Amino acid sequence: MFAKIAAATISGFEATPVFVETDIAGGLPGFDLVGLPDTSVSESWQRVRSAIKNSGFALPSGRIVVNLAPADLRKEGSGLDLPIAVSILTSMELIPDTLSRNYIFVGELSLNGELRHTRGVLPIALVALQLGYKGIVLPRDNAREALVVPELEVISFATLGELVAAFSGGNTPVADIPTHDHERQSDEIFAFNDMAGIKGQTMARRALEVAAAGGHNIIFSGPPGSGKTMLARALPSILPPLDFVEALDVTRIYSIKGLLPPGAGLIRQRPFRDPHHTISDVALIGGGRSPGPGEVSLAHHGVLFLDELPEFKKSVLEVLREPLSSGSVSISRAAQTCLFPARFLFAAAMNPCPCGFSTDPDAECVCDARQISRYRQRLSGPLLDRIDLQVHVPRLQPWELAEKPAGESSETVRERVVKARNIQKHRNDQGGMLLNANLSGKKIEHFCSIDSDSQKMLIAAARRFALSARGYDKVMLIARTIADLAEAETIAANHLAEALQYRTTGLFDHLS
Repeated sequence: MFAKIAAATISGFEATPVFVETDIAGGLPGFDLVGLPDTSVSESWQRVRSAIKNSGFALPSGRIVVNLAPADLRKEGSGLDLPIAVSILTSMELIPDTLSRNYIFVGELSLNGELRHTRGVLPIALVALQLGYKGIVLPRDNAREALVVPELEVISFATLGELVAAFSGGNTPVADIPTHDHERQSDEIFAFNDMAGIKGQTMARRALEVAAAGGHNIIFSGPPGSGKTMLARALPSILPPLDFVEALDVTRIYSIKGLLPPGAGLIRQRPFRDPHHTISDVALIGGGRSPGPGEVSLAHHGVLFLDELPEFKKSVLEVLREPLSSGSVSISRAAQTCLFPARFLFAAAMNPCPCGFSTDPDAECVCDARQISRYRQRLSGPLLDRIDLQVHVPRLQPWELAEKPAGESSETVRERVVKARNIQKHRNDQGGMLLNANLSGKKIEHFCSIDSDSQKMLIAAARRFALSARGYDKVMLIARTIADLAEAETIAANHLAEALQYRTTGLFDHLS
């Protein structure tokens, strides 16, 4: 008998529909799997055969041919185990074809017939909804992930035997009930610092608030122990919560990458990624034989933090320029081109010199001028030019920290950030999501206008500090964000003066 079951495979950032066609014919026992499967799919027969046998069903004695259509699309992932098994069981008339044709099936099988947590379920569920399927059938550990898709029936099982029992009765299987508790607790995936734990560092705290409000990239420079990493790790805590569309994007990326824990639902927390400086350019930007998302995409709608920035390989840092400018990454391979989203807030930290103490008045620097110059030259001018806020963080003595009171909490700062972002959303793009940091061209001229005295001050600063055209625009955008935090309609001279200090002071004078 012939059977046809709907499934899907992950291709880049998308899920592509696949049909599993099975034909059982007479002759010598055997199994053929065709349709351009990768290694994990080619090995599925061993898992499927054992799962069916250990679930109490006898395989037919004839020849089994399974085709994965379309035949010219490469299929990958263990999520095709379940649809292959269901197609065989449908061919054996153990599952009614009239029921199975209404659903997309996805899931990995263990040898004893258990359904295992599988990556890429959320994009497959979205495809099922788009194509008009009644629902999706999957492992129980993936149920909450699929339940975030509205108007899609989700049917989950723990074992293959449960699935056959539910479908073989001739009645429609009972769907899972949405519980509306899809949020994964924040501390289970990402760990942040609270702003209340940061004492002193008034300028750096203010820079964090400006960065969060306008979506501006930021870098901290200072000696060891000054609190650069602590400041950067507090940045996600003052960002607004993800809305549903943003949360869906983030959850989709983590599902494709296989980083969504079993039983997790919609990720409601802003991502925070902090890869080690030994990371490769492919791991950072994405790619591989079958292109997948990298760290820049895993930080989408969140924060990408690179600590000890000059220690990263130059080739790794230079690939950041595309996502920092466009908010996406295009990965091209011979077989396909994939576009991954990568709109993140970039944060970095670095020492001012190899030993770290060249700007510390209380410690002696052992680096000569040549070593410091070589250290700084690891960061290219074009890369630093894309970092809006460049802040020097001095090291405070222990007794100074003990005397200083605790700062404002992240919740208090976040309230101001949310107000500023709401102003931008309604002004910059008529209710859209365009933050100040993403404005360009005529929109900068229109929304960042300044009076003649402020214009003269900005031109004088640009000449003195050799600001590039991009650096000039960055100052205007930062000033616009500072004005938004003050709920001011126009950019005043004090807003512009504050913006200038983030581009014209500290370590980066020679590169501004």
